[in-house]
Amino acid sequence: MEKYKEIERSIIKKYRKDIWAKFVKAVSEYKLIEENDKLMVCISGGKDSFLLAKCIQELIRHGKFPFEAKYVVMDPGYNKINRELIEKNAKILNLDISIFDSDIFNVVNNVTKSPCYLCARMRRGSLYSKAMELGCNKIVLGHHFDDVIETTLLSMFYGSEIKTMMPKLHSDNFKGLELIRPLYLVKEESIISWVKYNKLKFIDCACHFTEKANIDSSKRLEIKKLIKKLKNKNNNIDYNIFKSLDNINLDCVLGYTRNKEKYSFLDNYQEK
Repeated sequence: MEKYKEIERSIIKKYRKDIWAKFVKAVSEYKLIEENDKLMVCISGGKDSFLLAKCIQELIRHGKFPFEAKYVVMDPGYNKINRELIEKNAKILNLDISIFDSDIFNVVNNVTKSPCYLCARMRRGSLYSKAMELGCNKIVLGHHFDDVIETTLLSMFYGSEIKTMMPKLHSDNFKGLELIRPLYLVKEESIISWVKYNKLKFIDCACHFTEKANIDSSKRLEIKKLIKKLKNKNNNIDYNIFKSLDNINLDCVLGYTRNKEKYSFLDNYQEK
């Protein structure tokens, strides 16, 4: 059996409960993909986006309705080794990828304040523009369950705000475009297990800034370590954080924002 077929089989069989079922559940529960959608699946070169691409590929084959997908890699300035690894993995996984170049890494490399934030914004803008060029109506990203939990705690601890990474979003600047995250319910440990089981090797962030920086100083890694420590005492801690976002009691919060309008518990306190 060819390597890519073994990999596909592992998603449907061995990792049916931990990856495939959760992927399908997110697609269905959050209405992420609909009939005749034209998706641009964004592949960064990492484990998450490559798994996402394979799951989308399998859904096209086994799903209940037709839709299209284009598998796109934006090269923001990868070194030669990483670029070649992405192309090699695409062949191993039997993915027909399209690569387009940008100079994002060069631009960000000269920025000292919030380079990662700027990089993310520039990447997003380039991907939205490419999706419009290809006639796609949805951009597909590989964020997973752990990303959701970490983003939630980062917002609380460093942003003084309770908000999370949503399973789908409308674009503010590109009319008719949506961003979706079908791996929303898939845990990173399951993705890592899938990678090891299939003896695959993917790139990490690979940007020029993080190659030079002290990664241990990042706030996201700090949150990741905290969650791991908490899970040693309560293995369901991440799931409980996730469910709390779907179970907010507005009678017991000091205030909230809706459509950029700020509300306080005092607004209708006397009525009660």
